[in-house]
Amino acid sequence: MDTSQIPIFERYIGIDYSGAQTPTSSLKGLRVYAANRFGPPLEVVPPPGPKKYWTRRGVAEWLAEGLAQTQSQATLVGIDHNFSFPLAYFKAHGLPLDWQTFLEDFQRHWPTDKDNTYVDFVRDGLDGNGNARLGDSRWRRLAEIRTRTAKSAFHFDVQGSVAKSSHSGLPWLLYLRERLAGNIHFWPFDGWDIQAGRSVVTEVYPSLWSRSFAREERNADQHDAYSVAEWMRQTDRNGELARFFKPSLEPEEEKVARIEGWILGVM
Repeated sequence: MDTSQIPIFERYIGIDYSGAQTPTSSLKGLRVYAANRFGPPLEVVPPPGPKKYWTRRGVAEWLAEGLAQTQSQATLVGIDHNFSFPLAYFKAHGLPLDWQTFLEDFQRHWPTDKDNTYVDFVRDGLDGNGNARLGDSRWRRLAEIRTRTAKSAFHFDVQGSVAKSSHSGLPWLLYLRERLAGNIHFWPFDGWDIQAGRSVVTEVYPSLWSRSFAREERNADQHDAYSVAEWMRQTDRNGELARFFKPSLEPEEEKVARIEGWILGVM
């Protein structure tokens, strides 16, 4: 690392998400790795208790508490699910082009943060009103098109699908946004520029980086979370991270991405 280059962040958290079961279910596929500037990521296990693995609620509460307590310690969090939907979704449902409004509207129709609610409960009409907020699997965001391999958030029931993770994770972004009351930067919705010393929550796509790191003894979910945290750490240490917060976009594309979101690492 160039010693003249000061990293932007002090901590890096990679989360490989899971949309399985309910928000209070212990999920083997939900993994968290964290690192500081000086050493590789280590797995973060849930607090002692009856749950062997993290729950979605548990991760959200842990993040909210940790980010609130460490505001002096700038942290970069990468979460593996869509933070928003394609522009076509907003147009189809007559939604204002505003991320906060989108999150609130989505949670009302897809209340997948309720303790006993599966994503499929909403899909089947047993809870919420998901039928009033459906998408088309042919719709993809600009960032997904740029990756060439990322699937649509509406492409359910296929290998590698992010649909359930996204439909179960979005209400928890609203939870974090409300709990942290504007003290955390959700990129790029709160702007492309990152204020010095500010913690940032961003969408990631582990497939961009997972092959760059030796698998060792980690399973696929562990390795994805590890790879996110380690890529962020290494890229910040070598002074390259800042440019990834400014992807190569035309002015009109930037406007779209402020609504659809962007995937960190996609240029």
